[in-house]
Amino acid sequence: MSVLRGFDPHINPHRKRAGSVRLAASVRPGALVPAGKGTGPLVVLAAATTAVLAVFALALALAFGRLAAGWETALAGTATVKLSAPAADLPEKTARAVALLGATPGVVSARALEAHEARRLLEPWLGSDVSLELLPLPQLIEVFADPERFDPAALRQRLAAEVPEAELIEHGRWRAALASGARALRLMGMAALTLSATTLVVLIALAASVALAVNGATIRVLRLVGARDAFILRAFTRRFALRAFLGAAVGAGLASLALLSARAHFSELAQGLGPARSDWALIAAVPVWAALVAWITTWIAARRVLQKEG
Repeated sequence: MSVLRGFDPHINPHRKRAGSVRLAASVRPGALVPAGKGTGPLVVLAAATTAVLAVFALALALAFGRLAAGWETALAGTATVKLSAPAADLPEKTARAVALLGATPGVVSARALEAHEARRLLEPWLGSDVSLELLPLPQLIEVFADPERFDPAALRQRLAAEVPEAELIEHGRWRAALASGARALRLMGMAALTLSATTLVVLIALAASVALAVNGATIRVLRLVGARDAFILRAFTRRFALRAFLGAAVGAGLASLALLSARAHFSELAQGLGPARSDWALIAAVPVWAALVAWITTWIAARRVLQKEG
């Protein structure tokens, strides 16, 4: 009731209307909501927590979207020819296969991998301690083709007729599976972002309802002395939006530091999953998004309560 200090409840009714506008105008909207207790810490904590989750979800969703596009681009028009033959015949078979590939319409280039390149491809799976020279490894031929002109079925027929030991392995099926998985993870990130927003809406609505209930007597008196609903709504929406902005700014900052730390410590793993330069603008907008959500939610909740009280 500190906002109504000096107000005499026994004021003459005939003078009440004349002084109501002056009294309502003299009260700051923010003074209606207690600044350091009640629902304030709840709003700040809720905004900070949801901002952390939102930044992680947004960063991962954007990163997986880039990965899906990158995998589709990198694997488009690529294939591998696996050639299994006795060691004595392998050089001659390899040269024949490379020549056949070079003469195939749609094939841009074909290159036989060196032994050390094939060994490097297998080390992540078999380890560096295994002596790969003792294994009968096939010869791998890297193929780059124009997807619009390349005919895999025709190439398989030519290989079967001229180099039957060769097998064409298309990367299209792997590309589709990888891109589909990345898109699914991106959708999961967007779902987590939506869940964060929904959580913030629910918590803000509860906090606003509690604040309105706690300040119910003050609101009723202010209405008696001429305060309009727009004045009361402005008081709650401004305070809650500011608290949500501050909490979300802290949460987004902590999440950004965590992303940068992960990128520095796990460069090979997290480099591709870290935010790109264009992503930081969206991450910086998270506190603004939280404040807007808090403003709209508080306005709706407060409007509903005021309409019920008439």
